[in-house]
Amino acid sequence: MKCPACSHQNIRVIETRQSDDGTAIRRRRECDKCKYRFTSFERIEMAPLMVVKKNGNREMFSQDKLLNGLIRACEKRPIEYNTLLNLTKEVEQQIRERNEHEIPSEEVGEMVMKRLMDIDDVAYVRFASVYKEFKDINQLIDSISQLIPNPKEGR
Repeated sequence: MKCPACSHQNIRVIETRQSDDGTAIRRRRECDKCKYRFTSFERIEMAPLMVVKKNGNREMFSQDKLLNGLIRACEKRPIEYNTLLNLTKEVEQQIRERNEHEIPSEEVGEMVMKRLMDIDDVAYVRFASVYKEFKDINQLIDSISQLIPNPKEGR
């Protein structure tokens, strides 16, 4: 590894510990030449997850892309960033547990909407309106009706 400040190759590890979520090893390093300190992380290399879009195209699953969509859906709502970040991590974990390398985008959207419904009704409707591409007001009303508790079933 090269020093990011001076490109010198003699780097010492001065501290090693597990990351907070236990998915990585965090190492504090110091350059022997310029004494610059920086952090590196070691993570397990995961097989790529492919999302099969509605038109049949495939693209790599992106937690960032999902998070950005959630941020847009939750704009001006009282939802913490960490709540959305955890939601994206949960969805990715659920996908990986399937032990498949491809997943239809519809299934990813359903996983997200199921969780978002419990977090914020308005954000759920916003996300659903983009994800489901509502064609008319009736589709929007159907989506909103899912939020109204049925006295016989609960929500």
